[in-house]
Amino acid sequence: MIEIAHIRSAYFIGAGGIGMSALIRWFMARGVRVAGYDRTPSPLTGHLIDEGAAIHFEDDVHLIPDGFSDPQTTLVVYTPAVPSDHTELNHFRRSCFEVMKRAEVLGLITSASRAICVAGTHGKTTVSSMTAHLLKQSHVDCNAFLGGILKGYASNLMLSDHSDLTVVEADEYDRSFHRLHPTTAIITSADPDHLDIYGTPAAYREAFEVFTSLIRPGGTLIIKKDVPITPRLQSDVRCYTYSATDTSADFHAENVRIGDGEAVFDCVLSDGTRIADIHLGVPVRINVENGVAAIAAAWLHGVRPDEIRSAMATFPGAERRFDIRLRNDRVVLIDDYAHHPEELTRSILSVKELYAGRRITGIFQPHLYTRTRDFADEFARSLSLLDELILIDIYPAREEPIPGVTSEMILEHVTIADKRCCTKAELPDIIAAGTFDVVLILGAGDIDRLVEPIRQILAQR
Repeated sequence: MIEIAHIRSAYFIGAGGIGMSALIRWFMARGVRVAGYDRTPSPLTGHLIDEGAAIHFEDDVHLIPDGFSDPQTTLVVYTPAVPSDHTELNHFRRSCFEVMKRAEVLGLITSASRAICVAGTHGKTTVSSMTAHLLKQSHVDCNAFLGGILKGYASNLMLSDHSDLTVVEADEYDRSFHRLHPTTAIITSADPDHLDIYGTPAAYREAFEVFTSLIRPGGTLIIKKDVPITPRLQSDVRCYTYSATDTSADFHAENVRIGDGEAVFDCVLSDGTRIADIHLGVPVRINVENGVAAIAAAWLHGVRPDEIRSAMATFPGAERRFDIRLRNDRVVLIDDYAHHPEELTRSILSVKELYAGRRITGIFQPHLYTRTRDFADEFARSLSLLDELILIDIYPAREEPIPGVTSEMILEHVTIADKRCCTKAELPDIIAAGTFDVVLILGAGDIDRLVEPIRQILAQR
C-alpha cells in the first residue's frame, strides 16, 4: 500500500463532492499535485480549480494531465457514486495504481491522529462543524474534514500547525465509516436509511454497532440517549450519553429558551458543572441537541467552559444546514439539506417554532428513487406539517429510474390542500408569480443550484 508521505500526485474521480473536496484541499495544502474528474461543473469545482486543482468534466483518459502516470507516487481516490464502468477509474485499476475510496484515505489520516468521528443518520454535519468550531476557537485547536462548507471559514477543511486532533464526519453510506479509527466517536442517531445498501433497519443499526467497536482502547463514545443500538466497546472505552431533554443523560440541556429569533440554554456537564446562558449562533431547537453533543466532545478534549460559551454564540452554521439566505420585513428564505423524513420533520417544526403564526411554504426535492420508494408515506406525513408544499422531481444521484417511483407517490398522500408538483425549470416562474411568507428549501440533490435564483426573485419584491 502506498504511504501518505510518498504521494506526489493525487487524482480524484468524483472531485466535486463535498467530502472529496476536503481531501483535495488537504493534499494541496501538503504540496501534492491534484487533478480529477467530475460529471458537471459546480461552484465548488470552480473554487477548487481556482485553488489549483486541474479538474475536467468528460470521462476521457486523454484528459488526465501529465504527472499522474506513476503508480509509485500517484494515489487515485474515487467516490462510491461513480459507476463501475467509468473509463478513467478502470484505466487506473488496469494500470496497477493504488485506487482507494474516500473513506479509506480518511482511515489513513485518522489512524495517524486523535480522531473525533461524528456519525448518525441526522445531525452529523452540524455536530462535526460545531465541534470543530469549538475546538478551533479555543486554546486546543484542531484539524477537520467536514461534510459541509462552514460559513465564516468558507471551507470544509480546517488545518492546525500544532494540534493532533482531527474532526471527521463519518459517513455510514456503504459502510464507509468502518474504515475510520476513532479515538472519540459521536453517534447522533440511527434511524434507518440507505436501505438499498443495508436491506433492513436491523442491518443498518448493526453497522453503527460495528462502528463503536472501532473506537481505540482508552477512547470515548458520546451517544445520544436512547439511540437504539448496543455499543460494542473495546476495553477501557468510556461511554457518555447526551440529550436536549433527558436530565438523566451525562450531558444535557436545561432552561431552554427559544423565541424572538434567539435560542439560549444551560448545559450540564458529566461532572455536574453548569455552563449557563449559552446562546446558539444558529437559533433553532435541534441545535440545542447538536450543541450538547459538540460541547461534550469539546469539554472532554480540554476546552474550557468560558471558551465553549463564547464560541457557541459565534457558530456560523454550515451552508445548507438551516441556512437563512434572506430575511427582511416581507419574507424569509431558509435552505436546509434535510432529505430523510425525520430530518424534514425536525426542520419544519423548528421553522414553525421560530416563526410561529407565519405561513410556511416548503420546496422539496426527493433524493434517490430507492429512498422515495422506501419512505414515501413517511415523507408525506412530514411534509403535511407545512402550510404549502411545492414538490419537484426526484434527484437520481447514482441511481437509474425505478418504474412507478415519482414525486407524485409522495404528493398523493400529503394531507394539506395547498400542494403541487413541478419541474426544476418551472420553479422560478412559480416563485415569481406567487406570494410567500416563509420559504423553506429542502433536499440533498441539486436543488442547491436554485437557492440563489429564488433568493434574488424574493429579494426584489
